[in-house]
Amino acid sequence: MHTKKGTDQIQIPGRIHARPVRKPGPIVAAVIVAIFVAMLIHGMVTNPNFDWPTVWKYLFNEHVLDGIKWTLLLTVYAMVLATILAIILAVMRKSSNPVLRWVSWFFIWFFRGTPVYTQLVFWGLLSVLIPKLAVGIPFGPEFWSIDTKTVLNATVATVLGLGLNEAAYLSEIVRAGIEAVDPGQEEAAKALGMPPSMIMRRIVLPQAMRIIVPPTGNETIGMLKTTSLALAVPFTLELQFATNAIANRIYKTIPLLIVACIWYLVITSVLMVIQAQLEKHFGKGFDSRPLAGSEAKDGNKDGGDPQTRQETDKVNKVMMAGLNA
Repeated sequence: MHTKKGTDQIQIPGRIHARPVRKPGPIVAAVIVAIFVAMLIHGMVTNPNFDWPTVWKYLFNEHVLDGIKWTLLLTVYAMVLATILAIILAVMRKSSNPVLRWVSWFFIWFFRGTPVYTQLVFWGLLSVLIPKLAVGIPFGPEFWSIDTKTVLNATVATVLGLGLNEAAYLSEIVRAGIEAVDPGQEEAAKALGMPPSMIMRRIVLPQAMRIIVPPTGNETIGMLKTTSLALAVPFTLELQFATNAIANRIYKTIPLLIVACIWYLVITSVLMVIQAQLEKHFGKGFDSRPLAGSEAKDGNKDGGDPQTRQETDKVNKVMMAGLNA
């Protein structure tokens, strides 16, 4: 099979060298968009109502930085709790035990069906509903008890509210990733005598991660922003509350909202880079590769650059069409 470069070197009598048709539409659209972007930037810079000096003054304020720390901690704690519960719920949904399936279904139904703000308010008021936590014989004497307020402080209540709500959504993502794995993989592992727990841990989940990671990254970014609802508990240390407190004190709402937006954008950008690296890591082995008997451009069998992958896909389609014929 000749490559494009080899085809160009073939001498063909009367060959027509076609020129691409000029399309002014994309150029005109790019100019219009550039003008609008320039107008937007000019308006943001010159509009005195944005009050950029106040923005730069409070961008690295100690209360704002402390709010960033607590926002990140809430995000990490809630996502760790949600991930553990999501895996358990997804496995329960696929269990042959009907009790486990119904418990998992009810959990997902309840926490997906109620607003996260309502759940956070509930967790904040749980000490009013249940003043004391006790361990003992059901309907009998108590062996040990403790005040709910001592265990369920604002931080724990926020993490539970965010984590349990996220687990309901994340479990469906995990279940979809598990079901996307070829059943033959599990059957082959059973034939080798592997127990179900090892099959799930060593065979199914590693392959499902390629599908689970992208939406989980989106959920993590969403969780970062959902922490701004922690005021419902109430939790008063995260970034949004910190900037609102400063704004209420100095009577300048817009500059402090911009401060919060800047930090949310910075953190989200970092998380997007981490997500891209995780997708690249778990996507190993699933890139475009030429079929047997064909080579990628420049001898690179992995199809490293986009042009090579596109050519590889074309070759594979042609070969599969010939095989199917």
